[in-house]
Amino acid sequence: MLPAGGRTPARRIQGVSVMAGRGLIELCARSAFAALGLVLCIATGAGAQDVSIRLTLNRQIDGLAAPFLAALDKGYYKEAGLAVTIEPGDGSRESVSRVASGQHQLGLADINTLIRFRAGNADAGVKAVMMTYDIAPFAIIGRKSQGISGPADLSGKTLGATPTDASFALWRSFAAANAIDTDKVTIESLGYALRESVLAQGQVDAIFGSSLTSYLDLKSRGVPEDDISIILMSGNGLDLYGDAVMVNPEFAKLHPDAVKGFVKATIRGFVDVIADPAGNIDPVHWRNYDMLKSVEAERLRLAVNDNIATGWVKANGLGGVDMERLARSIAQLGSAFGLKSGVTAQDVFTDAYLPPASERMVP
Repeated sequence: MLPAGGRTPARRIQGVSVMAGRGLIELCARSAFAALGLVLCIATGAGAQDVSIRLTLNRQIDGLAAPFLAALDKGYYKEAGLAVTIEPGDGSRESVSRVASGQHQLGLADINTLIRFRAGNADAGVKAVMMTYDIAPFAIIGRKSQGISGPADLSGKTLGATPTDASFALWRSFAAANAIDTDKVTIESLGYALRESVLAQGQVDAIFGSSLTSYLDLKSRGVPEDDISIILMSGNGLDLYGDAVMVNPEFAKLHPDAVKGFVKATIRGFVDVIADPAGNIDPVHWRNYDMLKSVEAERLRLAVNDNIATGWVKANGLGGVDMERLARSIAQLGSAFGLKSGVTAQDVFTDAYLPPASERMVP
């Protein structure tokens, strides 16, 4: 289904899809598309009184951007008096840096990356104002045909890991929480590009990775869907949250109503996507014709089912957190990463910009 106002024809510039008209896409001289020397910017038309907001994502435009594009294309940001520009990013560390520096007013990042940043930059003041992923996608992905279905099955197995991967950094905390003897588990070091192929070939029993990427990669390599097991670390001994919208503290101080308006509009986009993931994938495809629409639709469906519309969210509404759980997750990160300065839940999250819970309920 087309958004209100329809869709204008797309054209390509060096492999980047560019759309004119509603949901204007600009090309900016930045480094996110280093090979092209381009970055894709998606912006609303600005009115005279609209507050301008640059939002940085923590990845390129794919299915997971659908809630923000829904809010953009359906005019939710515009209704809130905002002129929003959405820019792709290259990981959560870059997103946190962009927001902390004021280069971007708001950003999407893994809150665990924000916690680690605040541990080393106590005065930075960057906080999350809306939790988007109630469950982090950090996972151990295995094959049932090789005896992997749950945490208890990992003993005596061989796991493939990229040493710098965040999910692998949590291994000892995860193992301790599940009474796994790490001496009985063999860890094989693998590069990012090799993990899924090695598991698909049966050379390891499971790998550390993201449930939103490894699962789809394995399917593309011919591993049957019913042979893939996803063991999410959060909910299996760990209390980790995932992605969150964060704000630059100076911008929040100057424009608190704009932050509230952005959060409320974004929640509307998430509610729409949760109700109909497949029906909200087209706006993503229009911006990135190189992606496989079916794959990104499935990635979005996985995120909605496993990370976004969880039981807690259905009971309490989108965007918020359980502060006690967040405090436990910070302690777990401190143990896993050796964080030296104390970071509290109040340091990294505030509900001051959230609308009432009654306006945040999901279908």
